Amino acid sequence: MKKIFITANLPGDSVEILKENFDIEIFPYRRSPTREELIRGARNCSALVTMVTDNIDKDVINSSDELEIISNCGVGYENIDIEHATKRGVYVTNTPGVLTEATADLAWSLITSVARRVLEGDRLIREGEFINWEPTLLLGQNIYDKTLGIYGMGRIGNSIARRAKGFNMNIFYHNRNRNADAEKLTNARYVDFTTLLNKSDYIVISAPLNAQSAGRFGADEFRQMKKTSIIINVGRGKIINENDLAEALEKNEIWGAGLDVFENEPVVSDKLLKLKNTVLLPHLGSASYETRCTMSEMAICDVLKVLDGKTPVNPVNKLHLN
Repeated sequence: MKKIFITANLPGDSVEILKENFDIEIFPYRRSPTREELIRGARNCSALVTMVTDNIDKDVINSSDELEIISNCGVGYENIDIEHATKRGVYVTNTPGVLTEATADLAWSLITSVARRVLEGDRLIREGEFINWEPTLLLGQNIYDKTLGIYGMGRIGNSIARRAKGFNMNIFYHNRNRNADAEKLTNARYVDFTTLLNKSDYIVISAPLNAQSAGRFGADEFRQMKKTSIIINVGRGKIINENDLAEALEKNEIWGAGLDVFENEPVVSDKLLKLKNTVLLPHLGSASYETRCTMSEMAICDVLKVLDGKTPVNPVNKLHLN
């Protein structure tokens, strides 16, 4: 019986389907597996179902001569050595598209929470410090009629921009390539990176991690932003230098930040944790029940296809198999 290693508990009933015909091992802890645990779990497996937080390197892939597919439960796949998997004749798949709307929803949750100081207000109530309505109590930032800058105008960026139309926002975006469809649909305007920094009241990062985006937002960039601006990250944590962000917030170089992903996730900068003008979430972008169940089903579906000798629905690498 073929063996499958799944690195986290998945919602829904998709795993139950696998148990009928395969030997299933599920990593039992809430944390991510260590490198040694990944190597041990992958041993003699025909399939790995992995999370974007799992580092699937050459040694993990080489743990099994029987390995046929690495099915990543997420849209990103920079956590996997694609080149080596391809050399080994191992399919790598992901779950694109399905998490777009849920992540865009969360981006807007962060925008409104930071701008209107929602968490600070909640704490004030719970700690019994709400004495009376005051004209100066927890003053925030308007959203309506402001300028939204989007860094990374792919599917998620496009969906964030569509929602901004309801707030009558002026929409700028910066991308490696212009997105004509997004421009037509949302009236977004392509601008250079400097203009995005200078002119945006809100900057939302929804870009993938690559050589161009890694560390793109640091001390110099924060100094170019408005002092009243708010930065939101629902893309990848390593796009922002967290220490530089914390210093910019401490010095009031920018007004606030909302982060769903972190530079060294799950570790978060101590400086950020101490700041009141931040909203910090534990990677909840796709965390609606419907979305996570669909992601699991997509990941399992590709495992079933490959182990049945068929081509997966969502391959991220091309194999030349005999």
